[in-house]
Order: sequence, then structure tokens, then C-alpha cells
Amino acid sequence: MTQNDEHKFDPKMLEALVCPQCQGRLSYDAAAQELVSNVARLAYPIRGGIPVLLIDEARVIDRD
Repeated sequence: MTQNDEHKFDPKMLEALVCPQCQGRLSYDAAAQELVSNVARLAYPIRGGIPVLLIDEARVIDRD
């Protein structure tokens, strides 16, 4: 296992994780390394393979 493999997010974790603001489902954006809540319009960062599910750390997604 390489160091990059150690820091990859396991998408199977999505089954157990919810948005801390709305309790809704999250989707995984591999390119941005974020978990996205479309309902709350927030994107939570993934750092070192670990999702940071803190509302204060989330990026607000602009409404298009």
C-alpha cells in the first residue's frame, strides 16, 4: 500500500455518513475531494482520506 492509497476516501463510508446540517445524503466528488450535500448546498472537505464534517469547515455551493 502506498502513501496515496492510505489517504484515499472509501466511498462505502457514504452509507454511514450524513450531512451534519440537514441530515441528508452526501455524494462524493473525487476530483475536488469533497463530500457534497445538495440539500444544504455545502461541500465538506476530505483531508488525508478523512471527511471533515464540520459546518464551519464546509464550502458553500453557489446556486446556479
